[in-house]
Amino acid sequence: MFLHIGSDQEIVARNVIGILNLDTLEKSKISQEFIKKAKDNHWIQNLSQDSPKSIVITEENQKIILYLSPISSKTLQRRIGNRIP
Repeated sequence: MFLHIGSDQEIVARNVIGILNLDTLEKSKISQEFIKKAKDNHWIQNLSQDSPKSIVITEENQKIILYLSPISSKTLQRRIGNRIP
């Protein structure tokens, strides 16, 4: 099953590790350090032309990828529902 995460991007639902609200993360020092490390390691793919609303964490081919999505974390969580086997 696929999950649409914005900007015509779809990912395999079972590869999703987590969906996080970006506003909540920006308040956490640990999260800011993690995002900086992810940027330095080229783990981030920005799908949002405006300010992203959420981060979708996936593991694809034994690599961690963080997608910055223009779609809210609540909407993405609703879309994924119980689709992960």
